[in-house]
Amino acid sequence: MLSLDFLDDVRRMNKRQLYYQVLNFGMIVSSALMIWKGLMVITGSESPIVVVLSGSMEPAFHRGDLLFLTNRVEDPIRVGEIVVFRIEGREIPIVHRVLKIHEKQNGHIKFLTKGDNNAVDDRGLYKQGQHWLEKKDVVGRARGDYNGLVLVLPNHLVSFENVCFFKCI
Repeated sequence: MLSLDFLDDVRRMNKRQLYYQVLNFGMIVSSALMIWKGLMVITGSESPIVVVLSGSMEPAFHRGDLLFLTNRVEDPIRVGEIVVFRIEGREIPIVHRVLKIHEKQNGHIKFLTKGDNNAVDDRGLYKQGQHWLEKKDVVGRARGDYNGLVLVLPNHLVSFENVCFFKCI
């Protein structure tokens, strides 16, 4: 068993080696957190990197692509821009394109989004009674992407194996 082998290795270590291993692990975790927080400050986005989870933006982005986001307050939102937004009551942000902008007399901007691969706009996704998004709903704006299929492929394969297993029985 893997867990018992690990525990045996830990028991064989003297205190200095154990402290050294714990310290190394802590340094790795804190370094990753500092890099993430640094990216948050540089980009102005609470999530500087997100993964596309659905095919609603194909052919622009495919499932598993990594998007690099910025969210500078001074930049106006434009029609055609790809935004990542969060809807109240839903944990997972959505990546879609700005379809229409509605600007009020006082300069307050609201906008409507739609997935490139969807037939209709996103009003059906917004919370009940909400017809437009506001700037406060935006997590970030897509500035670049990386084909990250490697991130979702293992989950897809596991699901595929389960379907094959149950259908073959």
